[in-house]
Amino acid sequence: MAKPRKKLPTRSVNISCAACKTLLYKYRKGGKGALVKCFVERITEDQTTKAGVCPQCEQTFARETMIRGAPAFKIIGGKVTVK
Repeated sequence: MAKPRKKLPTRSVNISCAACKTLLYKYRKGGKGALVKCFVERITEDQTTKAGVCPQCEQTFARETMIRGAPAFKIIGGKVTVK
């Protein structure tokens, strides 16, 4: 399968914890659909200390995985909000 595009999308979104509203990532999202996965190379600002865990409430919001040969986070449904 093909890797994701190297050129970053222009739209930037803030990903926050759904439970405590803490900012987790600033992410360059492509497309109009729901946030299902976050490619590590598209994260522009990372506020987390442990991968996939909210620094404020210690809730797990994502799992580390490889998608199409690129490292990514699979988002657990309902754990994050996107603005």
